[in-house]
Order: sequence, then structure tokens, then C-alpha cells
Amino acid sequence: MNKNYSNNSDALSHGASPEFSNKGLPASGEYARQAGGAYVPAPQGRGQSGPTRHSPSRGTPSRLPASHASPARAEHAGGRQAGHGPQREPQRGPARGRPGSAPRRRPLHLRPARPPRGRTKVEHQAPTSRSMHAGPAIPPPAPDTVRIIPLGGVEEVGRNMTAVEFGNDIFILDCGFQFSEDETPGIDYILPNTGYLEERRDKIRGLIISHGHLDHIGGIPYILDRIGNPTIYTRKLTGKMIQKRQEEFAQTIPVTIREVEKDEVIKLGAATIRFFGVTHTVPDSMGIIIETPYGDVVFTGDIKLNHENGEPSDEEKREFGIFKERKVLALLMDSTNVWQPGFSIPESTVYRTLEKIIEESKGRLIIAMFASHLERLIRVVHFAEQYGKKIVIDGRSMRTNIEIAREIGLIKYKDDTVIAVENMGQYPKERIIILATGAQGDEFASLARIGNKSHKYIRLEPTDTIVLSSSVIPGNERAVQKLKDNLSRQGAHIITYHASDVHASGHGNREEAAWIHKQIRPKFFIPVHGYHYMLRVHGDLAVEMGVQPQNVCIPDNSSVVEIIAGEKIAKHAIKAPSELRVVEGQTVSELSDVLMRDRKALGQEGFCVVVATVDRRTGKLHKSPDIISRGFVYLRDNKELMDQTRLIIRKSVETSMRNPRAADLDVARDDLAEAVSRFLLQRTMKRPIVIPVIVSI
Repeated sequence: MNKNYSNNSDALSHGASPEFSNKGLPASGEYARQAGGAYVPAPQGRGQSGPTRHSPSRGTPSRLPASHASPARAEHAGGRQAGHGPQREPQRGPARGRPGSAPRRRPLHLRPARPPRGRTKVEHQAPTSRSMHAGPAIPPPAPDTVRIIPLGGVEEVGRNMTAVEFGNDIFILDCGFQFSEDETPGIDYILPNTGYLEERRDKIRGLIISHGHLDHIGGIPYILDRIGNPTIYTRKLTGKMIQKRQEEFAQTIPVTIREVEKDEVIKLGAATIRFFGVTHTVPDSMGIIIETPYGDVVFTGDIKLNHENGEPSDEEKREFGIFKERKVLALLMDSTNVWQPGFSIPESTVYRTLEKIIEESKGRLIIAMFASHLERLIRVVHFAEQYGKKIVIDGRSMRTNIEIAREIGLIKYKDDTVIAVENMGQYPKERIIILATGAQGDEFASLARIGNKSHKYIRLEPTDTIVLSSSVIPGNERAVQKLKDNLSRQGAHIITYHASDVHASGHGNREEAAWIHKQIRPKFFIPVHGYHYMLRVHGDLAVEMGVQPQNVCIPDNSSVVEIIAGEKIAKHAIKAPSELRVVEGQTVSELSDVLMRDRKALGQEGFCVVVATVDRRTGKLHKSPDIISRGFVYLRDNKELMDQTRLIIRKSVETSMRNPRAADLDVARDDLAEAVSRFLLQRTMKRPIVIPVIVSI
């Protein structure tokens, strides 16, 4: 049944458009023209890099200038003049145009991001003309208004960040990032847009972190200095994980972390902040209560229930019992798995399954899971000691998290329980448990190297058992299938969550969410953490649990939601700045739609550079045009197509240069790109990026 949820935009529209302008971005044609400026012959000499082009008039290879070099191997088309020798197949070289014979790397849009090595210095790119466009100003909230702005995490799974503002105070909940998607090739991470906070940094009273997963803490090194380096409030383990991550970055201003406990009460600005414990896959997870004059704003963070056969544990009942005497104004709750019926598999079931596998293992055991599933890692180490086995930790992030847990006392084990991977041969195989990263098929992770036989120390044997203790993240299906195929070819036995209870989600299913709603009993409800469909399903559930339909607000990223005098909820027609911010290498910048469009086109269609040399006195071509292709067609097998393309180039250029003294080279380049693109589309049904270069001599 469709519900008429609150979307009272008109009440707060102030006559403004909800979207920001895209003015200031170059059109795709302008982008291509800028990329393909005038060709200037480079001097010949040793040590040059870049693709060669075949010069039809001279029959000898010359160098394309570095500014026009393809990032990797280019294919070349020769001319038709007599006397040409056989065309050599271009050499396969490494990425970025360096000379050599290394195998070609995977396309940029298919490569997972490598983690940065060493200490990274974050650089912030200057704002673009698009972001500097003066949109409608967002007025400050009225004195009787509580403003809530999800800056990320409500149109995707990841980059969770929410701002709560009332009076003269702003409180920030979480600060995560999201990994790159198919729509953002070449990007390492996607960040929340914090433009709204940057303009109001003097009102920020603190950054409160619910738990230590990267989709909740990953954005801190890239964002914190932009919003004035507020104090971070979180529990002990999460604080240590943040500190450890900060050591990878060369920050000039130290991060201030204030440890809190789940039953602690603190004062920030004019507000009182309370905390309560929640169940998730990482210890020290907590929910947050912000007291306002009209009731509590409750934020659960990522959450599930510890239960047995649908009956929540006594600990869960005790934690949520605090809400019996509290007046909850608004609930912001995790929606990731609410669309799944029933209860999720309790983590205790996973522990029993893993214990049985460890106890009965007759050969070497490899357990692969997320490094962030720290609770499960701790249990595996405990079971290993219990049954007299040795642990090998093969993965930097996993090793780091276990060291942090040991440092703060969450896990205790003997020094000889964990051994180095190179010392495995000193022990019987049935006494070895390898904790490995890479269950999602990441080609750089430990398990992938084991699968493709490139691991320095580990070779699989038919007696080995591999446990994939994680579900498959959407989009990773093919990579995981390839991983399982590679492991199976070596004879290992594989156990997955499909066949055994070796994994449980850290997000509660529908019945768990329903139980939580009954305990908290909010007046208003704002679902967070998930795609829009997940939020919509959670909104339906809230109505079933007693929330009035007009009191449910389904937000988008950067929506400005206001609760007025504790009686009415409405969504502003004006949004906070919402352009995607991304991390590429060490640089934080706003995402360019044109750049992403061209990257996707390059990955799908390739590009074609056409070089025409024109006599400036006559306007005629000085020689046959050069064509350089990458990822479009293999030129040696398409000589007829290239010959016809040269005729199109000649006709277009000589038409544009009919009057050489009055000719506009920019217009001529645009016309050339249009003519070649149209012809190639007609002949091949492909749309390569055409980069026109006209040289006047």
C-alpha cells in the first residue's frame, strides 16, 4: 500500500529551486576541442616516450608530442603512398606510456583502487565554477526548529554522514566514504559533500562516530580540516581505529578524540548527548541520543539484534529499556536490510558453525572475511587457542585491527598463537588456520594471490578447506565467481554462506527493525543508510508500527529536513550543496560530469586522434592525414575503413579552410570532429571520442 509521506516542500520553499545549476561546465564538444589542441612536432632524440605515429609522406615513424600521448599503447594507421614497408604491430608497453614490455594493465574503469602507500598528504582542489555558482541561500533554522541534513548514505550504501542542527549548535553523526562504482571510473573514494558545514563551521560542536567501519570513519582524513577540525566523540576501539588510520596521512593539525562510554552523558554546546550500546559486527558500536527542547533525536548507527530464535537477548532488552521513560521526537535508523523478511542469522550461530569447522578440520584451514568483522576475528583466534592451532594473519588491514583489539584488551592470546606466514612449514598442516583478506575477489588481496598461484608462501593442496565468511557485495559477483573457480581448480574444498551458516549480516532484518521501533516509539521517522527503495520499505514499516504517514520523511542526500515546534516535519525545497566530492589519489575535488562521461566513453568505445597538416597559404592538406586509435578498432585489420576516414578528413578540413586567411581553426576542429564521429557511427555503430588536431604550416 502506498503511503502519502511528508514532502511539504511548498511550506518551506521560499520560492527557490531544489537543485543547483550546472552552469559553467564545458560541453562535451568543447571538452574534446580543449583536449585536442594544435599539434607541434616534437624534436627527435633518445629516451623519448609516447606512442609513435606513421607519417604517410615520409614513410618513417615520428613521435607524437607528449601532450597528445595515449596513457597506454596506441594503434596506428599508415598511409597509402608507395614505398611503405610492412606496418609493425605496436608494442605492448606498461601503463602511462612508459617504454617497456610489461603486460598491459586492466582498463582504468575495471581496476580496484590500490590503498595509498606510506603517509599521504591530502590536497584539496580549488572549487569549480559550478560549485561557486551562487545558489539560493539556506536560511538558518528558526528558534523552534530542529534541522536534520543527511549529507550522504541515503541514496547508497556508504559515505554515511548526517548533521543535526538546532539553536546555535550543529552535531555531526559519522563521517564515512563510499568505494568507487561503475559510474565513477578512476575514482578511489566518494565523499559526502560538506559544503553546508564548511559555511557554518563555527557552529559545529563535535563529530560523533557510531562505530569503526570505513563507511562511517573513512572520510575523516579528507573532511575534518575542511569543517574546522572539531573534536571527535566515540568509544575506545573506534577511536583507536581512527588514530591508526590517521597515521597514514601527513596531517598538519592533530586530531582530537574524546573517548566516551555507552552509558555516559556529555554536554556539547547547549545540548545534552547520551549514548547506548547496539549490536553490530564490530565491538564498541553505539547509538546516539541528542536531547532537544521537543524530545530526543535518536540515531542508531548500523544495527542488528542479538537474538535466539527471534527472541532478543536480555542485554538488548536492557539497552533499549532506557527508552521507556524517554520522549523520542525523531528516529534516524539503519535501513540496509529492512527489506529482508524475518530475523537475520544471529552472530552466535556463525560462531558455533566456525567452531565446529575449526574443531573438525583435518587439513589446513583458510578463513576469508572482511577485516572489519572484528568480533568474528576475535572468536576465530579464541577457537584456535582452544583447539591447539596456530593462526597466520595474511592481510595488512586484518593484522592492524587484531593488533588494535589486543592493545585495548578486547582479545587476549599467547604470543606463539599467531605465527608468521613464512614459518607455516614448521607446524603440521592440520594445526594451521590462515586468516585472509579478499573474499570479495579483490585482485590485490591475499586470497586472490593464493587463487592465481602468485602468493609467495601459500600453495593450495586438495586437503585444504577455504571458508568464505562473507556475503557477496552487489557488483562483485563475477570477481567472486572467478576467485572461487581459481581456488577450486587447485583442489581445495570451499564453504560459502549459501551452504553453511558461516556469515551473518551486520544489519537487522524486518522483524528486528519492528522490535526496535516498538521500544523507541518515535513521533517522527527518517530512515537512513541505504538505497531509496530500502528507505521506502522502512518507511512503510514505521507506519505499521504506529508512526503517522505524514510524520515519515524519506530524504535524499543533502535534503534539508526540519521538525517545526515538535509538531510538523517538512523537507526544504532548497537542498544543501550536493555535488559529488571524490578522492583521486591524494586530491579531493568535485566530480566532473564531463570527465566521468569521457572516461566511460573511453572504456566502452575508445578514442581516435585525427591529425591533419594544412598548408596555410592554400588551405589544402599538406600530406595524407594521420589516424591514431586506442580501444576503437584494430587499424591493421580495418585499412578500408581508415582510407575512407581519410577522405572524410580531407573533405571536412579543406571545406573549412576554403578561405585560409579568414578560417577559424577552432571551428574547423569542431567540424572535423563532428564529421568523423558521424561517419564512424554510420560505419561501425560505435561512438569513439574523436580528438581533432589541425596543424597549419
